[in-house]
Amino acid sequence: MSIHKTAIVSKNAKLASDVVVGPYALINEHVEIGSGTIIGAHCVIDGRTTIGSNCEIFYGAVVGSRPQDLKFKDEKTYLVIGNNNIIREYCTLNPGTTEGSKTVVGDGNLMMAYSHVAHDCTVGNNCVFANNATLAGHVTIQDRAVIGGLVAIHQFVRVGKLSIIGGCSKVVQDIPPFSTCDGHPARVYGLNLVGLRRHQVSREAIHELNHAYKVLFNAGRSIRHGAQELAQSGKLCPEVSYLVDFVTSSERGVSRSCRSIE
Repeated sequence: MSIHKTAIVSKNAKLASDVVVGPYALINEHVEIGSGTIIGAHCVIDGRTTIGSNCEIFYGAVVGSRPQDLKFKDEKTYLVIGNNNIIREYCTLNPGTTEGSKTVVGDGNLMMAYSHVAHDCTVGNNCVFANNATLAGHVTIQDRAVIGGLVAIHQFVRVGKLSIIGGCSKVVQDIPPFSTCDGHPARVYGLNLVGLRRHQVSREAIHELNHAYKVLFNAGRSIRHGAQELAQSGKLCPEVSYLVDFVTSSERGVSRSCRSIE
């Protein structure tokens, strides 16, 4: 273990033997940090926070500080961060709000500088948050989503897997899987073809997704009616089935097509 002489690490914190802690970092008593993780200079790791293996947390990040929620009254809440995450300068990640609740971040995520993950959020695996990407409370980000710089996501919104949101977007409703979205508020522009090909989704599945998007977003009917039509059309490939399940389970509603007329 390598702990800089100016760092303050609680004697009750649990750090693996090869954790590196930089100058002036502060690690409090309920923290657990896995093997190979590097905590940069001036970082604060607070609260009941668990950080997995081989993560790197850069200068000035504040991880696990009390949630920014007026309801919070010092309940026991948690922040759980998986393995192989990169958390860049001045990012902030908060634990849950109510007794026993948690914020969960999966594996292999990149959070660029000043990103914020609020209380009770769930972030999947291999996501990218560009600079100043901001999640309100109770947001769910599914695997391999890309959140552009300065994007603000409203509480309780879900962002589907393999979707991409353009920079400076305002997200107030669910972002469907496999989509490209942008705007204020964010609208659906079509499939995330680059992401789908990069992750080796088959041509057949992409063709079926393209048809499904036309039915859901560009056929002049409600998304729910479009989903019913797809569900009744016969056997769906796994990707389209996933998309239909996502839009039909939405509680906040799904972002509309950029072609929609107010």
